[in-house]
Amino acid sequence: MTPRFTCGLADVGAVGVGAAGADAARAGGKAAALGELARAGMRVPSGFVIMVEAFGMAVQAADPSGALRAALGALPAGDLAGTARVAGDLRARVAAAALPPELAEEITAGYRSLGAGAVAVRSSATGEDSPEASFAGLQDTYLAVCGAEAVLDRVRACWASLYNDESAGYRRRQGIGEAGLAMAVVVQRMVRPRAAGVMFTRSPVTGDRSVVAIEGTWGLGSALVAGEVTPDSFTVSKVTGEITGRRTGAKLRSHSWEPNGPGISALPVPPALQGAPCLTDEEARALAELGRRVEGHFGAPQDIEWALLGDTPGDAAERIVLLQSRPETVWAARERAPVATPQPRAVDHVLARFRKAP
Repeated sequence: MTPRFTCGLADVGAVGVGAAGADAARAGGKAAALGELARAGMRVPSGFVIMVEAFGMAVQAADPSGALRAALGALPAGDLAGTARVAGDLRARVAAAALPPELAEEITAGYRSLGAGAVAVRSSATGEDSPEASFAGLQDTYLAVCGAEAVLDRVRACWASLYNDESAGYRRRQGIGEAGLAMAVVVQRMVRPRAAGVMFTRSPVTGDRSVVAIEGTWGLGSALVAGEVTPDSFTVSKVTGEITGRRTGAKLRSHSWEPNGPGISALPVPPALQGAPCLTDEEARALAELGRRVEGHFGAPQDIEWALLGDTPGDAAERIVLLQSRPETVWAARERAPVATPQPRAVDHVLARFRKAP
């Protein structure tokens, strides 16, 4: 039977017109980008996507008339208490929504196709990670999830996280309406990296597009995201491959997981590794080269999450797995053209509009 609600991650292009922008309407920003990377021959963990139609069923059950969503979208950006109240109501209702048997069976079958081991269950909202806005960290991801029932629970939690206070508040500040918003979910095999982190295909400090800026730590990148470590950093020239800057951080803790274990563990890093770089120069250069390829593929500077598997010498490029790629937004926003050309006098802006009128 052809799946109604799920799609293989590498087949995300089949649900749209083949472009990540179109795919995002049904698979969300994260899944669309990952599918695009997979189709381009770059390594991503295998997985599947629960499309937005499934989320739509849950939200319809939680808010049949759409009144709560309309109320949330009508709130002013400064009404933090109102946003928290309405978003919290929606979040609780969606998290408690019962899954139709057909949907639960389809998700369970997808999970079993991945080996029924530990998986990451990740939010992938429509409208996220555009060049104008980034929802990084505002919606939920669950790591090292084991068992079909746990996966189903985490899927509902990801749907509900579209209405996290931070996410709803960010939409209000950005002027993003609630109409048409939806949440897909990505389920992927967990990886057990030696090191992981992020890289920007332009300097996040200066905006320099000739370099790749890399940050990394031992184990899972969640330790870096959580702010539990001071990461190692490398700056690599896109032109020459030369490492032009480096700093070794104090990596006192690492995040890891064990098969059939209780999820993610935060453990002390052995003293000998706390001040040792988590990447060799070869690995840093391989990451930068891959970042350059990803930027070239998408045609714009990227913010990329990566993981490095194992430590076999001589094959650094083959051990890199990409976990996410989204447009870089900080410098992109600064470079966008102003909405109006500066005029010597304020009244000149008004006169210019009349001159353009037919």
